[in-house]
Amino acid sequence: MGFARACSVALVGVEGVVVEVQADLEPGVAAFTLIGLPDKSLVESRDRVRAAVVNSGVEWPQKKLTVGLSPASVPKGGSGFDIAVACAVLGAAERIDPAAIADVVMIGELGLDGRVRPVRGVLPAVLAAAEAGYRQVVVPEQTAGEAALVPGVSVLGVRSLRQLIAVLGDEPVPDEPAADRGRPDAMLAGLMMPGAGIGTGLAPVGTQGAGHRPDLQDVAGQPRARKALEVAAAGGHHLLLSGPPGAGKTMLAERLTAILPPLSRQESLEVTAVHSVAGILPPGEPLVTRAPYCAPHHSATMQSLVGGGNGLPRPGAVSLAHRGVLFLDEAPEFSGRALDALRQPLESGHVVVARAAGVVRLPARFLMVLAANPCPCGRHTLTGAGCECPPSVVRRYQARLSGPLLDRVDLRVEVEPVGRADLMGRGGRGETSADVAARVREARVRAADRLAGTPWTTNSEVPGHELRTRLLAAPGALMAAERDMERGILTARGLDRVLRVAWTVADLRAADRPDASDIATALELRTGIHRGVPVRAGDS
Repeated sequence: MGFARACSVALVGVEGVVVEVQADLEPGVAAFTLIGLPDKSLVESRDRVRAAVVNSGVEWPQKKLTVGLSPASVPKGGSGFDIAVACAVLGAAERIDPAAIADVVMIGELGLDGRVRPVRGVLPAVLAAAEAGYRQVVVPEQTAGEAALVPGVSVLGVRSLRQLIAVLGDEPVPDEPAADRGRPDAMLAGLMMPGAGIGTGLAPVGTQGAGHRPDLQDVAGQPRARKALEVAAAGGHHLLLSGPPGAGKTMLAERLTAILPPLSRQESLEVTAVHSVAGILPPGEPLVTRAPYCAPHHSATMQSLVGGGNGLPRPGAVSLAHRGVLFLDEAPEFSGRALDALRQPLESGHVVVARAAGVVRLPARFLMVLAANPCPCGRHTLTGAGCECPPSVVRRYQARLSGPLLDRVDLRVEVEPVGRADLMGRGGRGETSADVAARVREARVRAADRLAGTPWTTNSEVPGHELRTRLLAAPGALMAAERDMERGILTARGLDRVLRVAWTVADLRAADRPDASDIATALELRTGIHRGVPVRAGDS
């Protein structure tokens, strides 16, 4: 009787569970049994592995073969177990030394000819292996760069099963022809989710090609909306842009990622792990360093926004926008259930999705930007524009954004129609994204220094209790906010969010703490009621 084991990783959401792949050979009728709660694609690995082994020049054992995936209670799916299954079988057949593969984590799909094909989710799988104490990983050559992002792990990238057998047996490694670089590499198809290309709202339009990158300087006029965008980027505050069509709401939202600071190393790993699982990680770019941007269509379902799908839930738009921007254009056109499902991630920074197959926790700390027209025709706020929407229709349209959802939005800005002078450039061009991004970075540094030693890094994450007890505003600064709370204009959550915005405004002007004018600015940005104080974010 022969026995051997290797290791692989099962992904549950964006978290990995190390799976021990055990192979047992016994005398009897030749058969191949795979146990351990595999799904359909994993059951098919029996035929892939057998063909790959034979076509690699190795004899297939003609015995009763049982392959077990432990722990058996964890659902397992995908083709990433193929290499581990093949090596465990060869170890049980004594073609390779069982001790050489016992503590090696193997991730990758096998082609029928023995080539190793890349799979999605390599980074979170290797992270899980490193956390479990494993230090040796075998992955497809195309994803070796992604696996190498995990420190303390030795990564071996292979092109074929033949190469892997030679490495494990200390034999001469055969040369495998590289893919023809004159055409797209068909092997990379396993890394991309079908339909996750250009046009799916996963990047601003200007960044999807090699052409012009969106810049704030392209936006004509809109000084108040530009300042609100700067405050949102500096403090991580959610933003609502409302106004008539053609005023520039989408242009502003698409330029928000350009003024956000680059991701830290830990944030980059988090975002890369989500994108790797979702199949939207661009080939050749193993690490995401810039804040992502996700703009789903208003017909998106609740499952596509927060996560879902058949079996174990997959990341939704809120997770694809983790550490970046989630832009909901034509927000009132989204279904009410889909919008209200955003309440939990807006507060907690993650989504817990429960399905019959299991419960998955997905990261979802994003900056939300909503864009809305004032009425179905969009001309309600324009003088002499001929809006024919009855008042009841306007009220119903605006009520599609529920009160509890809007209560979680820190900044609400009316985007005015662009005048002829601004559009023709007579009023001068505004600041570039680079200038605004520099102020945003300085404000973030001030906030990070103030919050050092706490679990928070931006003002939008600070709990209200800390704002009212430890991080105090200037004496008497809160009088206007307290009056609004007594009148019912502000809720308790709204007061906390006003304080957070006021701290961001103070950081942008390099002040030690917010004063009465900062509170007034935050109230104006929160309620939309003009207070007679200019928005002075970025003023010195």
